[in-house]
Amino acid sequence: MTIPDHPPGHVPDAGDAFITCTCGSRHWGRFGAAGLLLARRPVAPQVLLQHRALWSDQGGTWGVPGGALRHGEEPEAGALREAAEEAGVDPLGVTVVGHHVLDHTAWRYTTVVAHATGPQAPRPTDRESLAIAWVDEPDVVELPLLPAFRTAWPALLGMLREGVA
Repeated sequence: MTIPDHPPGHVPDAGDAFITCTCGSRHWGRFGAAGLLLARRPVAPQVLLQHRALWSDQGGTWGVPGGALRHGEEPEAGALREAAEEAGVDPLGVTVVGHHVLDHTAWRYTTVVAHATGPQAPRPTDRESLAIAWVDEPDVVELPLLPAFRTAWPALLGMLREGVA
């Protein structure tokens, strides 16, 4: 099955393209990519995850809302923009507590780690998501996760816990 570079009806940005990395893998985002790992602590700690559309690269897996950076865009700004576009996250209700970078020299993915500090009504807001859901922290590893997110999860969870006020 061929995975399209863009969802139907998408108007691509210059950064919206796959690159072949020096690691031998194909990655999304000519200028790198970023995503937002947003946590909240109502009763039990939860994180906001995206169930990726089947047509997308590694579709059907769960990860964070995110995507390709635009030319000159800082990872934090890109992660907040992508989370707003894909999951309806209000950036005014987000406090960033850290960054986790997967650095392949020729390509980088930055996970922006944050806490919800204001009301959020996340939901799928474009065709890139099958679902957007608050997931209890212990249940995250039970989901079919995007492989790179699964690898990064222990470090990301540690960052979330360290960033609790």
